[in-house]
Amino acid sequence: MLVEMTATRPPKSQYSAIEAAEELGVSVERLRELIRSHVVEREEDLNNVPVTTFQPSDLLILRLLAGNGASQSSRD
Repeated sequence: MLVEMTATRPPKSQYSAIEAAEELGVSVERLRELIRSHVVEREEDLNNVPVTTFQPSDLLILRLLAGNGASQSSRD
């Protein structure tokens, strides 16, 4: 019996904005739009975060919020 092994990358614990956008299949600007419209209450809140990192659970929620947008290419 032959067992085929495929290489998979280990799950990450944190993603940068660029990595998160790539994982979601959206542009970084679209990722920021999702955050602005669904996560932060005021624009100042977004500007007060010096470096944003995302956890896998964040990506799951953002994927749900993106709806059909998650299937768009990162060329948006």
